[in-house]
This record gives sequence, structure tokens and C-alpha cells, in this order.
Amino acid sequence: MRTQFCILKTGLCSLLLIAAAFLPVMDWPLWAQDRDFLTADEIDQIREAQEPNARLALYAKFAHERVAMVRSLLSKEKAGRSILIHDTLDDYTKIIEAIDTVADDAIQRHKDVKQGLAQVASVEKEMLPLLQKFHDNPAKDADRYEFVLKTAIDTTSDSLDGAQEDLGQRTKAVEERADKEKKARRDAMAPTEREAAAAADKKAAEDEQKAQETQKKPPTLLRKGEKLPDGAVGGKQGGGGQ
Repeated sequence: MRTQFCILKTGLCSLLLIAAAFLPVMDWPLWAQDRDFLTADEIDQIREAQEPNARLALYAKFAHERVAMVRSLLSKEKAGRSILIHDTLDDYTKIIEAIDTVADDAIQRHKDVKQGLAQVASVEKEMLPLLQKFHDNPAKDADRYEFVLKTAIDTTSDSLDGAQEDLGQRTKAVEERADKEKKARRDAMAPTEREAAAAADKKAAEDEQKAQETQKKPPTLLRKGEKLPDGAVGGKQGGGGQ
């Protein structure tokens, strides 16, 4: 479903660019400018939040603020508000997509994101009915942001399903998707590149195995090649003590 909406969104962008060509020069920046979906301060906060759960919580907070902004804009009829609503909903959708990307990346790296996903689910459960209410009770200028509103609803619904999905099932789905993408990249490589990539994967797997074996081994004070004497336990001689 998400793929279909991405295709529709791409087509709409093309139509908007064509329409923009017939707008007065002074209006062109409204359509042409490439905006960040986060503010400068929000970007700084995300950069500082390296831990996945903290990052998910921040994105959920930013998404909640965007919906609150849309609700505020809809509460007062004001000239020019439709473009603000449109852009805010578009930013909101990109934030939700960022949430899914962060979660999937963390899951792929075997990070525990239960706490972050729980916060995401809580916020999305609150926002989804609000977005649906905006859609079911359209304002006079709703046709100007109808598509991005519908996209926001569908994206939130998909993200909420993912946040509530069994973590084991989601992990399996993420790994299967990553394997398919990796295979597609390998198939597009030249033979020499494919061999180099396979060698790098083999070394990474060996390093991972060594790291796991090192973690499993109990600590010891013995030098390499040394052995405990017969009857010794934990580096001390067995038998009668002092």
C-alpha cells in the first residue's frame, strides 16, 4: 500500500511542477523550495540522541507537535493557511517514515527498541483518530491538502501496525527485506566487486564469531599455554587448605 502511495505522490509532484511553471515568478519559491522536515533545533536534538529509544521518543514528540499545529491552523479560518497545513502534514508524514527507518535499522542491529516502539504506538494511537477527524470533517480549503492528509493517515496506520507487531515477527521481516536488498545490490555488481563483498562478509562473520566466543570464555589469570594443575579449581590448588 505504501508503495502505491509513493507512486501517486511522485505523480502529483510532477503535476505540481508543471502547474508551477504557469504561476507568477513571485509564487515559484512556494512550490520549488526543498524544505527540511525538521527544524534546526530538532535536527540538533536528533543528532545528540544516539540511542534508538531516545531517538524514537523524539520523533514521536515532533510528530505530535505537527498534528497539534495542524489542529491549531484548522481552528481559525485564515487566508493562506492551506499551504501551511499542507507542508505541516507533509513534514509529519516524513517524521513517521523516519520513525520506521530508525526502528528497522535498530532491529537489524539487534538493539532493544521495545521502550521506543511503545512510546511511538502510544502517540500514534492518539494522532490517528485526530487525522481521521480532519479528513471526515473537511474544511472549506481541504481540497488543497487532501492528498497529503490521506497519505499521513495511511502512513500512521502502517507505522502503528508495525509498532504493535510482535517484535520477533518484525525482526524476521526486517532481516528478510535486508537480505533481498543485499542480494539485489550483489546481482548488480561486477564479478570482482562481488568477490570482494563476499570476502568482507566472511571476515565480518568471523570477527563476530570471535567476539561471541571471547564473551563466553570465563576470565582467567593464566598465560597463554598455561594449564591448571591436577585438582586445582579456579587457579587454586584443591585439597586441604590452610
